[in-house]
Amino acid sequence: MPLANAFLTGENKKHSEPKYELHARVCDRCFLVQVNHLIPPADIFTDYAYFSSYSKTWLDHSKAFSILAIDRLQLTNNSLVLEIASNDGYLLSYFAEQNIPVLGVDPAIGPANVARGQNIPTETIFFGSETSRKLRNTYGEADLIIANNVLAHVPDINDFLSGFGTCLRKNGVATFEFPNVMNLIKDTQFDTIYHEHYSYLSLHSVEICLSRHGLRIFDVEELDTHGGSLRIWACHCSDLRPDAPGLTLVRQKERDFGISTYKTYHGLTKQAETVRQNLTKFLYATRNEKKTVAGYGAAAKGNTLLNYCKLTTREVEFVVDANPHKQGTWLPGSHIPVEPIAALEKNRPDYIIILPWNIATEIISACSFVRGWGGQFVTAIPQLKVLP
Repeated sequence: MPLANAFLTGENKKHSEPKYELHARVCDRCFLVQVNHLIPPADIFTDYAYFSSYSKTWLDHSKAFSILAIDRLQLTNNSLVLEIASNDGYLLSYFAEQNIPVLGVDPAIGPANVARGQNIPTETIFFGSETSRKLRNTYGEADLIIANNVLAHVPDINDFLSGFGTCLRKNGVATFEFPNVMNLIKDTQFDTIYHEHYSYLSLHSVEICLSRHGLRIFDVEELDTHGGSLRIWACHCSDLRPDAPGLTLVRQKERDFGISTYKTYHGLTKQAETVRQNLTKFLYATRNEKKTVAGYGAAAKGNTLLNYCKLTTREVEFVVDANPHKQGTWLPGSHIPVEPIAALEKNRPDYIIILPWNIATEIISACSFVRGWGGQFVTAIPQLKVLP
């Protein structure tokens, strides 16, 4: 597979793309799922086209979290909120609006520059054991450290987590959000497997990882984001705050599912092959019927799906995306062009495949005009659906 976010421009489209084996494996001791071929983070995240603030669903989710965290932790203008992988500053802006001091950390130059342009102080570095000491010495210890959808993106999970103990105040709290590997298995979410996701996480595996660095989980929330995620609340092991009921609940769900049994992880390959067969069969049929197909969302998960199914512009003519940083590029591997949303109205495709299926409701609502020419939306995961 090519790197899922390595979008092509007119210049680099002329050259052959590097491709790497993509194979998820599970540890039979801690049951952490990891990809076997590690790409250096600097090759993935330094020039990074993902901007979180182009999804209203995600902005609403982030604002709700900020309100919850401020109230639960009683944050004030004497607190410090540190976010790891702060992207373009969208989440920290909600804390800053309440006059709570914030600091972002993100190695991606483009999003970090956008954040600084919105007065969100941001350090453009990779977070880990060494850089965390520098951050603490410069800015002090944090009352809240946020790490949303980044734990899967670090190749050395132990070095990364060691930095939280370094930067976290004695009675501070760290929160992590990550897609739940249990949902990945149950709902055939294999398209979320790509090279920048080094790990695929469960409460069970994350508890083991955190305990190695003097941190313990005291609460867990189940979220709908990214096809089903967990939000964990963690503190220093020396912190005496009690465990919340959510921790017991999710632990039991994972035990019932068999998260720490090897057989649970068998069968995903066969499920993925079924998705591929159904999608390619549908697309070949539409082509024979002279129907046109476009895609919505130049998402990394979409690139995994398109390349796994070996699709090109013969099957999907173009993909639209709201992110102007992706428009005018070509998808890696499939070389399908990325166009503005207006291309849907201009070309009026018969079918539109929603590649970021986790925000399908938002997309269908925003593109209700498609019904005007009889266009239909399609999702491929966990099974093929043509939406009426």
